Amino acid sequence: MFPEREIFLRSGGAVRFVRISTRVQMAGAAAALALLGGWGALTVRMATSQAGIDAERAAIAARSQAVSKGEASVSRYRQSVDEVARDLEQRQRFLEDNMKSLTAGQAASAPVDAKVKDNPADAAAAKAEGKRISMLPGGQRLAAIQQRQRAMALTLTAVAQARGDAAERAIRAFGINPSTVTSGAQGGPYIPWRGQKDEITPELADMSAAIARLDVLQTTLAAMPSGKPTAAPMLTSSFGYRRDPFNGHAAFHAGLDFPGRYGQPILAAAAGRIAYVGQRQGYGNVVEVDHGHGIMTRYAHLSGFTGRVGQQVERGQQVGRMGSTGRSTGTHLHFEVRLHDQPINPRRFLEADPHVLEVQQAGKVRIAAAGSYGRNGR
Repeated sequence: MFPEREIFLRSGGAVRFVRISTRVQMAGAAAALALLGGWGALTVRMATSQAGIDAERAAIAARSQAVSKGEASVSRYRQSVDEVARDLEQRQRFLEDNMKSLTAGQAASAPVDAKVKDNPADAAAAKAEGKRISMLPGGQRLAAIQQRQRAMALTLTAVAQARGDAAERAIRAFGINPSTVTSGAQGGPYIPWRGQKDEITPELADMSAAIARLDVLQTTLAAMPSGKPTAAPMLTSSFGYRRDPFNGHAAFHAGLDFPGRYGQPILAAAAGRIAYVGQRQGYGNVVEVDHGHGIMTRYAHLSGFTGRVGQQVERGQQVGRMGSTGRSTGTHLHFEVRLHDQPINPRRFLEADPHVLEVQQAGKVRIAAAGSYGRNGR
């Protein structure tokens, strides 16, 4: 492959030659190959180095992306925990407010047999919610709080329902159908509940409904005119049909007559607002007190008035003086109780069972205490 070679060179009329031996050719070829190999190795090394750099850059980018995703995930977890904590905090305030409202005046109330009832579907939903909360960082503690709050709401619901049932029975004991005096309009601005998914939980909704029902029933019960309108110890004429004292014919007597001395104080049988002061045909001088829920008491044949229209009066507060005005045979008080302007027997109210009066008084105490809490609390 490398035969010995001679190269002739002519210059200035002289001829010279250069001999290249096999060894020199082999050494030159080896050097060329070495140089070519070195260049190739360098090229491969550079290519490999660049690939490594690219791979490292890709790895760094991947780690950076993973860190970003991790930070976003942590941020989402933290946001979820904060949302749950805020939700539980709002629930706690809601429970505490209703606890104060429900237990106001509790010492004056008779014991109640409150049986806690739980809806299986609601229990399953609450369990699922607790499981979701417990999966969050630090969620075990929040889930435990959520379960305690739910148990508290169920207990408050049971107590409110039991007391509402007692109040309803007391209203029926006065001879009145609760549905005729407890229905009413509702309204107010829409302020969304800021809880989970903007929805109030079933147990909180049930508790709110039970306490609202209790409020209406106890307020209605408090309006029942169970106080005596005067200190007279006996009745001269009862409610119902009788012989008219003037003409002797059969007539309907819409109230009770209380005898007494002229000028004797006439007292409001329940708290309310004076709706009328003046004269009515056959009644003479009259004071009418509106107790709300369609209930009104009328005090007739008065000799004088001690109240004015629009005045708020308490049970037992004087509203007039006994007399004999109008269609009357002598000094006495004609006392009526009217429901939606229809007369009902006042004897039911004045001779109510002591237990009924106890339930009524417990409701009055709670309503007064809850009203005081509303003025002085949050």
